[in-house]
Amino acid sequence: MINKFFSDIHNTIFSTLKSWVEQSSGNWNILIGVGFFLVMGSAIFAYVMHKMIGPDDERTNKIFLKSSYCVLWVIILCDMIFPKDYMWNIFFMFKYGLAFLTGGIYLAVQYKKDFS
Repeated sequence: MINKFFSDIHNTIFSTLKSWVEQSSGNWNILIGVGFFLVMGSAIFAYVMHKMIGPDDERTNKIFLKSSYCVLWVIILCDMIFPKDYMWNIFFMFKYGLAFLTGGIYLAVQYKKDFS
């Protein structure tokens, strides 16, 4: 019963996206462009926040490890949610974009708590 419920939600979300993307090459390019900007923007944001926290020491190592832990959980969660049979390379890009964004947000929250 629960498995069917999650399967229906999964099919509703991702089959709708798949049909929208297959309508035209412009839709495909929009999806790729959004994913690319998500990955690049998130990576730059995480890098900037990493540099703002400061050099490695006892305090910052703990922050960096917790940020990496958040990134790992997002990657695992996205692996469970995103489909593996179609558009896997697009979802791969979104997975890592969301993971970098989560790590950067954690670093930003810690920076705000520690330095403000």
